[in-house]
Amino acid sequence: MFFNPVFAVIIAFGQATVSVMNGLYGPPSELGAGICLLLILQLVVAGVIVVLLDELLQKGYGLGSGISLFIATNVCETILWKALSPTTYNFGNGPEFEGALIALFHLLFTRSNKTRALKEAFYRDNLPNVMSLLATALVFGIVIYLQGFRVELPVKSSRFRGQRGTYPIKLFYTSNMPIMLQSALTSNMFMISQMVYSRFPENILVRIFGTWAPYQGTNQMIASGGLAYYMSPPHSISEALLDPIHTVVYVTFMLTACALLSKTWIEVSGSSARDVAKQLKDQNMVMAGHRDASMYKELKRVIPTAAAFGGAVLGAVSVFADLIGAIGSGTGILLCITIIYQYWEMFVKESMENSGDALAF
Repeated sequence: MFFNPVFAVIIAFGQATVSVMNGLYGPPSELGAGICLLLILQLVVAGVIVVLLDELLQKGYGLGSGISLFIATNVCETILWKALSPTTYNFGNGPEFEGALIALFHLLFTRSNKTRALKEAFYRDNLPNVMSLLATALVFGIVIYLQGFRVELPVKSSRFRGQRGTYPIKLFYTSNMPIMLQSALTSNMFMISQMVYSRFPENILVRIFGTWAPYQGTNQMIASGGLAYYMSPPHSISEALLDPIHTVVYVTFMLTACALLSKTWIEVSGSSARDVAKQLKDQNMVMAGHRDASMYKELKRVIPTAAAFGGAVLGAVSVFADLIGAIGSGTGILLCITIIYQYWEMFVKESMENSGDALAF
């Protein structure tokens, strides 16, 4: 119980140090040692606050995981801000609102050419646009629709005759864990690649691992070559079409990584076919039409397939969301939707239990 928070703080300190020293907030030589220390301290304190709030929810003062709640809140905040932000910018054509919906009405009311105003509101490149919001809503709808896909295995009680039920195997059997593990894996690899590239930019092995460059004049670094480039998503459909090799490699990597991580997760999380068979046996439940010995074989046929295919589907939806320009990135949106859906299921389950309508199984 004590080890996990301490380990989380150590990781937060390491990532904060690497981020600051890699120039995420500006060149360290220009910021000075004092500012760099304050930035690291601020990031570590923020990490400590997140860990403490997560521990608070885990102790029973809330529902679910605090980390999951923070991820969903952050993505929702990003979407709302980019839809309704009142901040204005001027790129030479007059002031424009950052929020896509506010900009839509502002452009319609202030521009004489309504067709051009609509085109600008839907397709502007420098700020969030309406098409990005529609793409985000489309991804939300797709993931919510896919949440309903499941295979229901008939089970019955071996002790009480006539007591039957179903054991659902969802398409997203491992929920959001594949995309979360893939995101953590790639982000740490990118962080290491940036760190070594900033120190040894001319080293051949370092350049094979990844080369980095500022994104459109900002301090944010993006992969411009090497393995890191092929593991990062294209920023638009046009970019994906201009570099089809990058697109094919990235899609293959995402689908394969999510499928393998999903299959690995069921083995370490206690949700494998062997674990489920043991749980059903402990509850005196057997699969209808199968003997006790064959129940494990049937579960082994269904569960690993559902885990791998569900992980690959999550990866495919994440790639699709990135390509169509959904707000918050494909990974962030998937995490947000699956987390909110879990909270909804918990709320429905508690409501049914409180009303006495919950099934015995």
